[in-house]
Amino acid sequence: MRTLPRIAFTALTHSCRLHFHGRMDKVVATSEQAVSDIPSGASVAVGGFGLNGIPTILIRALLDQGADDLSIVSNNCGVDELGLGLLLRHRRIRRMTSSYVGENKEFERQYLTGELEVELVPQGTLAERLRAGGAGIPAFFTPAGVGTIVAQGGVPWRYSPDGSVVLSSPAKETRDFDGRTYVLERSITTDYALVRATTGDRHGNLVFAKATRNFNPLAATAGHITIAEVENLVEPGDIPPEQVHLPGAFVQRVVALSPEQAREKSIERRTVSRST
Repeated sequence: MRTLPRIAFTALTHSCRLHFHGRMDKVVATSEQAVSDIPSGASVAVGGFGLNGIPTILIRALLDQGADDLSIVSNNCGVDELGLGLLLRHRRIRRMTSSYVGENKEFERQYLTGELEVELVPQGTLAERLRAGGAGIPAFFTPAGVGTIVAQGGVPWRYSPDGSVVLSSPAKETRDFDGRTYVLERSITTDYALVRATTGDRHGNLVFAKATRNFNPLAATAGHITIAEVENLVEPGDIPPEQVHLPGAFVQRVVALSPEQAREKSIERRTVSRST
């Protein structure tokens, strides 16, 4: 994963205030301010699963901010008109690392015509690559993908407009442990991470409700600068320590959503039963 030089600590805390007995108050006034320093060419990990738990408000703020040539790491790329699909439609994404891309026709079109570079990763492997990056582990061995082109190389990363493959995945190292073969996978770290939490405090401690926990904590730990939009902002100490899903040490900025923003949630496909 290509990343920008690590940003100095003073830069990533410019919008925070020292408060609460000298500890950091990480609340930023607006989503626009929170993403204002994300430059073109940055790598960004984005939490959520499908449209569940995605940082909708931060994504829109990033769209309005104008950064492009982005390398995005996320389980999927939203749908045509929602989530990361908005950045994709406006040609802001150069490279996508994800495990599932089946709900976005524009994604398919850009990939097959050479406008978008795509690294497809088995879902569990993607989760572990993010987790390992956040834990400071540079690489790990996994059985997922052994005996396939995931390990052997040759997965198309970029096509040319005529449909030929111009960039493919490289072969990966394999090694046997206790009679079983494993493939080496590199961890992922990114310049920034955008996540959404159900509850968060001013120190950045976060709680994720139910399925919104999918990929949000993993993306948050992988980012050098992590920005969290929270539906319910509480004061430090209001979240019992044993209920914290992600410690504030991994979060640099917090954006409190309005009640209207917090209620705004979408689903990919609405399915209802027939009336009887």
